[in-house]
Amino acid sequence: MHIIEVAEPLIETKIVWAKKGKNSITRKYRCSFGKRKGRVVASPMQCSAPIDMKKRFSLKKTRARLGSKMVRKAKKTKRFNPASKRVRALNRQ
Repeated sequence: MHIIEVAEPLIETKIVWAKKGKNSITRKYRCSFGKRKGRVVASPMQCSAPIDMKKRFSLKKTRARLGSKMVRKAKKTKRFNPASKRVRALNRQ
């Protein structure tokens, strides 16, 4: 019996479609582990990358100030933007 050492940890992510910019669609990854579990990222290596705390606190303040406005704008975009509609249809599988 042979024992094989694995240098890199096994990374399991789900491939999803997401918007990039205003109108283009690209394939991204949904993290299934790490501090970003459930988040969509451009590369699977970002799932285990360290968190930038300055950005995290900045977004927390912005959400406290503009949270309900951000939600309304996102809902409108998802209803009317053709790229968002394509993303929803592609991820529906």
